[in-house]
Amino acid sequence: MESVFSFIAGLVMIIGGAELLVRGSVKIASALGVPPLVIGLTVVAFGTASPELAVSINAAREGHADISVGNIVGSNILNVLLILGLSALVTPLMVARQLIRLDVPLMIAVSAITFALSLDGRLDARDGIFFVVLLLGYIGAVFFLGRKEKVKTGEYLEEYGDKPKTRAGILIACLMLGSGLAALFAGTPLFVDSAVAFARSLGVSELVISLTIVSIGTSLPEVATSILASMRGERDIAVGNIVGSNIFNLLAVLGIAAIIAGGLDISPKVIRFDMPIMLAVALVCIPVFWTRGVITRMEGALFVLYYGLYMAYIVLSATHHPTLPGYQRMLLFVVMPLTLVALAVGIVGSVRARRAGNGGSAG
Repeated sequence: MESVFSFIAGLVMIIGGAELLVRGSVKIASALGVPPLVIGLTVVAFGTASPELAVSINAAREGHADISVGNIVGSNILNVLLILGLSALVTPLMVARQLIRLDVPLMIAVSAITFALSLDGRLDARDGIFFVVLLLGYIGAVFFLGRKEKVKTGEYLEEYGDKPKTRAGILIACLMLGSGLAALFAGTPLFVDSAVAFARSLGVSELVISLTIVSIGTSLPEVATSILASMRGERDIAVGNIVGSNIFNLLAVLGIAAIIAGGLDISPKVIRFDMPIMLAVALVCIPVFWTRGVITRMEGALFVLYYGLYMAYIVLSATHHPTLPGYQRMLLFVVMPLTLVALAVGIVGSVRARRAGNGGSAG
């Protein structure tokens, strides 16, 4: 019972700390004249990814590599399939051109690099440094393109408030930032320790707990930000926040955790199954985002369905359920082919629509 209270207390502190961190950071960045799109893809994404950062670093320092890695991989899968899926069910999501040109291809590339570097069963400190260098290059590119891109500039400031105009306003923003960081650092040990206790009491591995309960808990800021943004029609936030958070999860969270821990051991199960799923989910974003530049409600429903299938596999595998082999065959020979057919039909339809539109314009 004590671990349950610790888990809830830690989670509340992490989520509240992340909210204060994001709002304080956005106000400070806007006061410094940072463009709103840049704020969304960097400051907001980093702030909403701060629970993953705090949990993974703390777990890495305490020697719980499965929690550190599983939290990141599980969060990236959840972000796209569940959060974007639910957001698209609320309202079809428009996809900004910059996301398709830069951020989504980078998310795919970083996912592939992470998978490739993990094949030897370990991410060492040099890999972590490489990720951090890539992160700095990404931030620089976002700043450069964000100043040139013509986008709806009001969404992020409408969501997080206008920039502070007085010294008192800036001081309040700094206090919010500091309080958020303090809550994150205080709540993270409670959250990680109680997650480990859960794994031991339930007789399952720390990896299973991290891919399910921990990843869902640390992703709640992304859930709140993206779903509320889609409900308010602020669709640049809903999509950009998820893509940016996934990039930050791998480059910042995994990179810094590997540096601090002097390297992270990667579970063979993660290499065989979860990382390929993470890469496949990233790859699916290209045809889905590219078709008409919209994530439709139907695509959102499929995303949510796939996340349910993924979670069901984790539960069946963790409990060694006798139906697992049949479930695996169903995923391999039914779900995957149907998915490929659906994607192909969507791409062909989009190409025809664009050609018809170009023909109409020419006429």
